[in-house]
Order: sequence, then C-alpha cells, then structure tokens
Amino acid sequence: MSMKISLNFSPNFDLKKRKKNEIKFIVFHYTGMKSEKKAIEKLLNHNSKVSCHYLIKNNGEIIKMVPETYQAWHAGISSWKKIKYLNKNSIGIEITNPGHEFKYKKFSNKQIYSLIKLTKYLIKKFKINSKSILGHSDIAPDRKLDPGEKFPWEYLSKNKIGTWHSLSQNKIKKERGLNISDPLKIKFTNNLFKIGYPKSSNINKNKYNKIITFAFQRRFRQELINGKIDKECLLISENLVKKFN
Repeated sequence: MSMKISLNFSPNFDLKKRKKNEIKFIVFHYTGMKSEKKAIEKLLNHNSKVSCHYLIKNNGEIIKMVPETYQAWHAGISSWKKIKYLNKNSIGIEITNPGHEFKYKKFSNKQIYSLIKLTKYLIKKFKINSKSILGHSDIAPDRKLDPGEKFPWEYLSKNKIGTWHSLSQNKIKKERGLNISDPLKIKFTNNLFKIGYPKSSNINKNKYNKIITFAFQRRFRQELINGKIDKECLLISENLVKKFN
C-alpha cells in the first residue's frame, strides 16, 4: 500500500522492545490542543511524558513518532476486557483536532482518508482484530472524551475498521428517549462490561454508570449524548454484545 510517512521521533517511549504478537489493539485519539504545532511540540517534549506511534495532521500528512516495536505513552491508565494498561499491547494514533475543550470540530476528509490507509496497513501487519480497534474514551471513560462523537466510527466500520452495530438506524431511532425499567438499565450496564468497557471501584456506582453510558453514546449513538439509558441504547448494546464476544 503506497503511503507517504514522515519521521519525527519522540523521546517518550519504553526502551524495552516488545514482540510483534504482543500488539493486539489500535487506539485512536485526538490531540485536544488549540494548535497543531503545539500538539506536535508536546508529543516531542520529553517533559510532557506523552507520545504516540503516529500523528495525522489536518492536511492528512502522517508522522511516525515512535516505532511500533516500542511502547508509546498514549493510553495511560486504561482497561479493556481483562487487559489493563494498554500501552504495552497497542498502537496509538493521534489525529489533530482541538477537542471538546477548544471548539471540537469535524475531522477533515484528508485525515480520515489517511487514517483508513494507515489503519488497514497496521491491521494487516499485526493481524489486529476489528473488535480491538478502540477510542481513548472506550479504554479510559472516566478520564477521556476522545476521539469523540464527531469521529466517523460507522463510516470506518464500512471500511472494515472497528465494530458497529447492525441495526436499522430508522427503526432504533423510534426507540430513542423511551424509558426502560431499572432491571433493564442494569442489563445495559452489564452489556457494556461484556463488550469490554472497564469497571471501576474508585467512583460511585451510579456516577460511573453514567460515565460509561456517555462513552458508549459517543461511540455508538453519536446523535444524542446525554448519559441517559433509553431503549435505543439497550438495543444497540444487545446487538454489540454478540459482535464483541
């Protein structure tokens, strides 16, 4: 696959090499900074203690910052299914975007085009399962919002990148906002844990359930992010449990 990648290496990575078969995930991020220049500077700054394997600029240019054989510092405290601290098992891709704090915007067509090419290359190289392509807010829902509700997860899934539900949008939209019983709300939350979302012992249960509902909606019900569990959310979660397990 023809793909132009420039090199600009970050000092922020673990010196110990990892084996190719240890790489099981790809994690998408947005930079969450006002300017692209500042975001790149931060990823290259030793004092920031953050990095990524690849960064995709606004114009679609791809920069390689850490070789895949090393752990970049992009995931932080994170968990998915039974795996914790995903840095050791993942490739981190940052996409330039100011994020929710600085007038969050749509990702450019050039960015998404480059992301598809890069991700397909990585999937093939490391034999990564589509179920193991995640967002930062999936693996760290209590800390992160990225890549957010403007990230085109559904479109990417049509390009065999990531997982999306197989329900009719027109049909499930009719269930939006419909209340469900408390036992069904518990079922929804348990579905999220089955899909892979992490559990938490540090945060009040009701508060955390709302946090992971927000994260779920940013990924799978992007038209309405309100933290409320309705029938539409339940139906989507039931469909996804079958896909993620």
